[in-house]
Amino acid sequence: MEKFKRFMRKLFDRTFWKFILVGIVNTLFGTAIMFVFYNVLHLSYWISSASNYFFGSILSYFLNKYFTFRNKSKSWRTVGKFAVNIAACYLVAYGLAKPAVRLLMRGCTQKLTDNVAMAVGMCLFVALNYLSQRFLTFREKPEETQGENPEENS
Repeated sequence: MEKFKRFMRKLFDRTFWKFILVGIVNTLFGTAIMFVFYNVLHLSYWISSASNYFFGSILSYFLNKYFTFRNKSKSWRTVGKFAVNIAACYLVAYGLAKPAVRLLMRGCTQKLTDNVAMAVGMCLFVALNYLSQRFLTFREKPEETQGENPEENS
């Protein structure tokens, strides 16, 4: 039980709230792109939602790497892990959202269904993205934390 409590404290610590703040900025930016592309430029569901993540991911990488996770890695490996993470989270979130919403909203217009599916996909994406960035992409290695704050290392 104590191990679970420590995990929950780590999961919802200051880094979590920084991620949320970055996410708000990034969500406003990406959502504007997605809904303008779909509703104004009349691009497809997939192009519109993918554009959100393409442009938003560039902003997200820099904000999360340097502000949220304070990752000092200078390797292309981190960039690659970030790109794979974004692609996997996008495909899973939007791949699940569209058929689920279509099933639940049978009888509604495609435009309404697609807009709701994009909103649901965004929510799924955020949850998956936080967990994978925190624990995979920008995960601290034990030697990176040694000596910085002894209280947090125990």
